[in-house]
Amino acid sequence: MKIRFFKMSGAGNDFIVIDNRLGLIDHYNCTDFVEKVCRRGISVGADGVILIAKSDNADFKWHFFNADGSEAEMCGNGARCAARFAFLEGISGEKLSFETLAGIIHAEVLGHRVKLEMPRPHGLELDIRLPIEGKEYTVNFINTGVPHMVKLVQELENYDVLKMGKDIRFHSHFQPAGTNANFVIVRDRSHIDIRTYERGVEDETLACGTGSVAASLVASAKGYVDSPVNLKTKGGSILTVHFEKDGSEFKKVYLEGEARVIYEGHLWEEGWK
Repeated sequence: MKIRFFKMSGAGNDFIVIDNRLGLIDHYNCTDFVEKVCRRGISVGADGVILIAKSDNADFKWHFFNADGSEAEMCGNGARCAARFAFLEGISGEKLSFETLAGIIHAEVLGHRVKLEMPRPHGLELDIRLPIEGKEYTVNFINTGVPHMVKLVQELENYDVLKMGKDIRFHSHFQPAGTNANFVIVRDRSHIDIRTYERGVEDETLACGTGSVAASLVASAKGYVDSPVNLKTKGGSILTVHFEKDGSEFKKVYLEGEARVIYEGHLWEEGWK
């Protein structure tokens, strides 16, 4: 058996996207499949797998899986790739909607870029005092479809994102779900540099869409930035976050960035065996 797929990249986050409307892959029992095809150097390699399914309420439904096989509620970069895939494959028009575990998402395909309406953020907490290995760190939290910690730092290039990210991702304060961990420098009122340790990938990734949204909203809540915010990712791509602020609440939150097709292929069985 061979499975047709697209390899796509959203600002450096890479995904295997599969049209699964005929149910070729059982999304209830595909942890092993996802883990194996996401292995770099042995199979296709990716940060995650996106399965496109039928929907009665939108253009399509998606099932998004991290590289470790866990299903996630939302992924901003993956969602943009899913939207462009659906448009290219004739599943939807340029303006579309699709079902996720975080609710129905609306998007617009703008050539190689996609502008995505994000779920309404919630759970904002500022200036959390977090003890780690005998030291206390000040961090912030917001859920932008998935949980995100945001820490403002003075230096980013040599920051130990892997060590600190893992400590925060598994910290007791964020259990049982855990959290993604973002480390940011606010350059001015419209520019942020960001690096992210992603839950489920369990490593730093080249970009994170929901993390970029989280960083923008936290920075806005602290009075440092205004909409729109341009975020420079680890991979060098720029993501743009648009939002409206009403007191301490955020609404009409959009994530805009590239959704690039890398290649189209057929996955052989030995790729997931």
